Formats: sequence, C-alpha cells, structure tokens
Amino acid sequence: MGPVETIALTMGVAWASGINLYAAILTLGLMHATGNIDLPPDLEVLSNPMVIGAAGLMFFIEFFMDKVPGVDSGWDTLQTFIRIPAGAILAAGAVGDVGAGAELAAAIAGGSLAGASHFTKAGTRLAINTSPEPVSNWTASILEDIAVIAGLWTALNHPIVFLILIGLFILLMIWLLPKIFRAIRAVYRKLRSIFGGSSPEPATETPASGTNLTADDGFTLSLKDDPSKK
Repeated sequence: MGPVETIALTMGVAWASGINLYAAILTLGLMHATGNIDLPPDLEVLSNPMVIGAAGLMFFIEFFMDKVPGVDSGWDTLQTFIRIPAGAILAAGAVGDVGAGAELAAAIAGGSLAGASHFTKAGTRLAINTSPEPVSNWTASILEDIAVIAGLWTALNHPIVFLILIGLFILLMIWLLPKIFRAIRAVYRKLRSIFGGSSPEPATETPASGTNLTADDGFTLSLKDDPSKK
C-alpha cells in the first residue's frame, strides 16, 4: 500500500468512525475477509469472525436507535466516548509499521477528524429533531449509513478521489459547525423555557411614604406632601 492509499485509508477510517463506527468496522472486516481488500497488519483483526459478529450486532442496534427522533441524539451523546477514541486507534493502525511517530501523528489526526465528523453528525441530527415529522430523520440516517460504506469503498479503490471529497467535506464542516452550534443553543434555550420556565421579572418596589423623588432639574417632591390638597 503506497503513501496515497495509506493516507486515504487513515482519513477514511477516522471520518467514517465519527459517523457510524460499527458500519465502518463491519465494512472493512467483511471486505478483508472476502478477499476484496488487503488491510494493514494492525487492522487485519477487523476480519476476525468475533469482531465482525460484534460489529454486525452493534450496527443492527444502531440502525434502529439512530432513526428514532430524540433517541438518536441520546445515542450520539453516548457514542462520543466511543467513536472518537476508536477513530484514533483505527487511524493509527492504518499507517502500518511506519514508525511510532507516524502512528502517534495518525492517532492525533484521526481522533480530530473523527471528533469533527461526529459532532457535525450529532449537531445536524439535533437540529433535524426540532421538526416533529420523522421522515427527515430517517432520510438523514440512511444517507449517513450509505455515505460510510461508499466512502470507505472509495478510499480503498479510488484514494485520490476520496482525498478530494474529504477535503470538500472538511471545508463544509468549517462552514457548517458555527451554524450547528447556533442551532444547538436555540434548542437548549427552547428546552430550558419548556422545562425550567422563564425567570419572573423582579417586582417594582413602591417608594415608602416620606421618600423624596428627585427629578433631573433638581425639583424635589416629598410624598409626605399631597400637592392636590394645597
């Protein structure tokens, strides 16, 4: 595997892990087990029948969890602690036996890319969940599953094309993330107003009898005196 193929695989597994880790592991494991691709030595374990079985089971669970509005956002929150470290580990394994420095650099870059793709997905789905209808949620989830499988296939068979696409995806994330953060803040404020209520306005205190009110021109009115009685 040449440098371009190695870079494409490294970025591919990291990007895919942030969106759907189990689909990524299942795809790579099956492709290697059937002889369609040759994985680096550190990733050959993905073709182990036990790993394929576990990834297939988790992909089956996530397939349904990811299509229920609200539940998918909770699932994404839990997966934050799994997808990002796994993306870093898979990226480090993709570089093979190049050296410890290269593996560490791949792990750092892979974890960062996995985190970016994960938060882009989770934030987008949270914004979509503000719509009461489930069709947009199902559509987004199915497109994500297809994108992971097609993206890894492209990374392995057409690495240059994949690198161009991942570059465009990174530019899209840079443009999209600030908008996602604003949408998340709007959802948070809405949920806070629903469950916590708005803070009551502080009551305006009435000046006690005998208090002097001073106007800007220096005129002083004492509440002890009633001008209407004079």
